Amino acid sequence: MNSKELFENNCFPLCWLEDEEEFEAPEPVQRKDLTTLLAELEDIKNRINDISAKEWHLAKLMKFHKANFTTTH
Repeated sequence: MNSKELFENNCFPLCWLEDEEEFEAPEPVQRKDLTTLLAELEDIKNRINDISAKEWHLAKLMKFHKANFTTTH
């Protein structure tokens, strides 16, 4: 059988498998002005700083815990 006959008999080679997500309609591109982008960047930086502070606090708590400074009742 040639490729056309295989195709017509629904015998597709594995390389013909397609990801359906590729064929979904692309989302429209959002265009933002510089002020909006800078505000979003500042928000991201603030969140990173908050996460870093929480991470530092958790690291300190773990250090106290590992050094057995926690109180047990």
